[in-house]
Amino acid sequence: MKSGIHPNYHEITVECQCGVKFATRSTYKEDELKVAVCSQCHPFYTGTSKFVDTTGRVDKFRKKYGLK
Repeated sequence: MKSGIHPNYHEITVECQCGVKFATRSTYKEDELKVAVCSQCHPFYTGTSKFVDTTGRVDKFRKKYGLK
C-alpha cells in the first residue's frame, strides 16, 4: 500500500438523538458523530411505525394532485 494516501481509521463515538451512545471505528474526521436515528429507535428495527411529516410534503402532494 502507498503511504500517505489512506484516511486515518480511528475509534469514534456515535450519539443518537434518542440518547444511545456506542463506539465504532471510522474514517470520520471528528471524534464524535451525532445521528438522528439508530438501530434502537428506527421503526424498521423496533417494529413500530411512526409517521412524521415535518415539512408538509404530504399536504403539498395532496394539494398538487387534488387528493383528499
